[in-house]
Amino acid sequence: MEINQANVEQVLSGFRDPETGRSVVQQKQVQQIEADGSRIAVTLGLTTHSAPIWEDTRQAAEKLLREKFPAAQTVEVKLAVHQRPPMKLGQIGLSAKSVIAVGAGKGGVGKSTIATSLALGLKRAGCQVGLMDADVYGPSVPHLLGVNQRPMTEDNRIVPITVDGLKVISMGFLVPRGEAVVWRGPMLHGAITQFLRDTLWGDLDYLVIDMPPGTGDIALTLSQLLPLTGAVVVCTPQDVALLDAEKAIAMFRKVNIPVLGMVENMSYFLCPDNGKRYDIFGHGGAKKRAEELNVPFLGEVPINIQIRIHGDEGQTDRNFEEETTRESFEQITYRLVRNMADKLIAGQEPPPLPSLSVL
Repeated sequence: MEINQANVEQVLSGFRDPETGRSVVQQKQVQQIEADGSRIAVTLGLTTHSAPIWEDTRQAAEKLLREKFPAAQTVEVKLAVHQRPPMKLGQIGLSAKSVIAVGAGKGGVGKSTIATSLALGLKRAGCQVGLMDADVYGPSVPHLLGVNQRPMTEDNRIVPITVDGLKVISMGFLVPRGEAVVWRGPMLHGAITQFLRDTLWGDLDYLVIDMPPGTGDIALTLSQLLPLTGAVVVCTPQDVALLDAEKAIAMFRKVNIPVLGMVENMSYFLCPDNGKRYDIFGHGGAKKRAEELNVPFLGEVPINIQIRIHGDEGQTDRNFEEETTRESFEQITYRLVRNMADKLIAGQEPPPLPSLSVL
């Protein structure tokens, strides 16, 4: 194939955007093409939604061009930010491209730590992220992030607390520490609705929702309010926890929320004194169960003293600075976004679910 601008554009018309699964040429994301007979230089625009896999995408585009134009001595693909605002989701009107619920079948498995770390991982990669603490009875997110101020209001809407670019809302900001929230289902439904509808989230790539543990009615509320992209289920390796994780997966599937993956937390302990590994709760149970349930396995997080210290000190973001923990959290973030993009590119992603009326 002759190396010229028209042929390069024709080849790129078959290259798919990781956010939408559509052609980058059709989406007007090819910003510049230079082709002079032996050299190809392309500027490809990608949205911040796919920021964790930008380098993967760039390399894939280069590989495609090298295969189609073997005579080219130089092939270079540069990336630029492509602006594409999100559409309003459901009747609630939330401006977010993906809404991801993080749940667990039981308490005490580190669900809030994983949800907060996932939101931080997406934000650090370059995405626009919001974190909603829907664990109304036991909100942990404010403590994990080290914030305790009350949010302001603007035009009768809540202004989320911003932590280094991450937008956060939690019942923990509204209820004095030590006081219990004693609510029935309708009040809980009202609070979740207000957090989604009456919060000034702005345009988000991702809204991460920290769910309460168990199989309560918040999943039903969310499925009525807006079409969720999917859920991530957190568990620990032992059989007792995996039984509850199965129930959480069954709950999400029953309300038509796709399960995007499982995370095995407290997977093993690596002794800092001698480097020896101890599988305190067993190991690999979540990965095996994920395969049995046809659910992607996103990764494992070890028992690590620094994770506990950072959480207690309200510095969960430092999990990405510690050599012993950074890789685990970055891997979970990467695999989640990679799997979502692969489904779209392969044309396997089902159309968005219709939003149901709120009764």
